[in-house]
Amino acid sequence: MTRRHQTDETCGIATAAGVVGDWWTLLVLREIARGHVRFDGLAHELGLSRKVLSERLATLTEHQVLERRPYQERPTRHEYVLTERGRGLIPVLVSLQDWADRWVLGDGTLTGNADPEGGGSARVHQLVGTRVPEDPELPGTDGGLHSTVAPDARATVLFAYPATGVPGGPPRPDVPGAAGCTLENRLFRDAWPRFEAAGLAVRGVSTQTPREQADFARAEDLPFLLLSDDRLRLAAALRLPTFRSGQDLRLKRLILIVDAQRTVRHALFPVTDIPAAVEEALALAAALP
Repeated sequence: MTRRHQTDETCGIATAAGVVGDWWTLLVLREIARGHVRFDGLAHELGLSRKVLSERLATLTEHQVLERRPYQERPTRHEYVLTERGRGLIPVLVSLQDWADRWVLGDGTLTGNADPEGGGSARVHQLVGTRVPEDPELPGTDGGLHSTVAPDARATVLFAYPATGVPGGPPRPDVPGAAGCTLENRLFRDAWPRFEAAGLAVRGVSTQTPREQADFARAEDLPFLLLSDDRLRLAAALRLPTFRSGQDLRLKRLILIVDAQRTVRHALFPVTDIPAAVEEALALAAALP
């Protein structure tokens, strides 16, 4: 048995490590945040023995990080979903990913750009052929909650961006590769009639607050929704690349083209030529059957 110092009893880091500090426990949480909430799906994604997986799920349920919900009778089967306490760990998971992308998989540079051969690029392109989870619904600039995929469109062009300026607010910190968000929104706005004519939806997503996004959308007269992922639930579900701007985690610029069945058909990342990327997204989405 590992001996603990007396100070560990009141240390938040030590206490948290006792709940989620195990390798497999963190990966179980990663997969549940991605929408794999059933036992067989978790075992398949993780390549984990049923015994070890059962132990980790039992521990997380005991600590009220997860809740078991029945989804089938005879035999009874359960889904494992994050509680409010568990959802509080999502920023921790995304921060760990961001730290590793920068300091372990990268060279330590703080940038809004991405290495086309890096881990973040690999994760984004691995999304092609996978389904976007039904949850989470995110707050939109109209005040409602919305899926990231428009329910009535032939396809959805979902573009993630770091942060726009806020009308009347202070300028954003200057991080290489982060500039261009206002331009990107304006280009999608200007191309909106062509997207609409093709039966396509456009949705932007950032980690800015709903109020910041609403102020910007109103000032720019945007005809499409902006969605706020300020709680990082979509970032965790899709393992999206991020970077730190001040104390905030920001999404790196990317574009996903998702069909009506919620399957990602194309991924554009990294995005360095914004005007060309908007036109490419329109062409790829319009070409979907």
